[in-house]
Amino acid sequence: MKVTCEREKLLAAFQTAATVAPSRSPKPILQNVKLEVGDSGAILMATDLEVGIRSQVEGIEIETPGVVVLPVDRFGPILRESGDAKLHLESDLQGTMVRGERSEFRLPGINPDEFPNVAEFDEEKYIQLPAALFRVMIERTIFATDTESSRYALGGVLLEISENNIIAVGTDGRRLAKMEGPATAIGGFSTGESMTIVPTRALQLLDRALGDVEGDVQLAPRANDVLVKTPGATVFARLVEGRFPKWREVFPQRQESVAIELTVGPLYAAVRQAAIVASEESRGIDFTFGDGTLVMVGQTAEVGHSRIELPIPYDGQPVEITLDYRFLGDFLRVLDQEKSFTLDVKDAEEAALCSTDDGYGYVVMPLARDR
Repeated sequence: MKVTCEREKLLAAFQTAATVAPSRSPKPILQNVKLEVGDSGAILMATDLEVGIRSQVEGIEIETPGVVVLPVDRFGPILRESGDAKLHLESDLQGTMVRGERSEFRLPGINPDEFPNVAEFDEEKYIQLPAALFRVMIERTIFATDTESSRYALGGVLLEISENNIIAVGTDGRRLAKMEGPATAIGGFSTGESMTIVPTRALQLLDRALGDVEGDVQLAPRANDVLVKTPGATVFARLVEGRFPKWREVFPQRQESVAIELTVGPLYAAVRQAAIVASEESRGIDFTFGDGTLVMVGQTAEVGHSRIELPIPYDGQPVEITLDYRFLGDFLRVLDQEKSFTLDVKDAEEAALCSTDDGYGYVVMPLARDR
């Protein structure tokens, strides 16, 4: 193999692929990234056997096609530390030579045949949706997952897919995030009765691979795994095993409550101020809505006291609730700061519901006030 590559483009693709490769493994071959160049272009591959990625690389001039396996802990720093705009790669059975304008590295040869296969996307039945929507769905749900849970399959995001709609749900048992949007079934795709719970780690990889790309994403859930094709990469992931909670039962169904429209930016700033005196043991902030004002009070014996006021469009009877500032902050952080949302609260005992006009819902369980 003999190629010339634009260093920054190869670095970006390599770093994304390298997040899949384990730093330690009983199979040392997995600690590498495979580069394959041919008539169809250049593809980087990495896998830990649970998650895998095939990523297209732009900016590579191919003189001689071939395959090379590159160690993450050596080739990554070469790309990152080099000051050259272009690098020349040449590999044979003895090893790989990497040359810059004033630098030269030789890496030992690794047999490409030992590298496990990373699945390609060749499904005829799948679901399709805009890449921008899918990235929003990921960012608005993965923060609510729980990779440590053993009771339920909470270490991933549940995807409920119908013929023209997709719903993503993430929860850790104390809060729940749900995002839905339009999708299109291709080739007679149907999910049947199976649960599609995509692991959080795979979704983080997809979020990174998507970047700001335009176009569509294709998802093909199967019995035990899922294939996702983005405009620049294909990601494979084994599904999370187990049952997902009945998430629809978590959303409050109530007649008497207070619905207040709030703007994200001012509320997020006020929450951060109130949380200055919070601690790991005392994360609750008391929220009181009434008389045109939201009053936030934080208090920790060893740290201090805070009281923040924020004007709001609600003049009714006071409503009080105590919330974990981190949980509310997670919701506010993934929204545009100018965006408005509706906060539905009833009392200190029932969950708070945050919802937007674009299909996003977020439920937060209250904390006891005598924390």
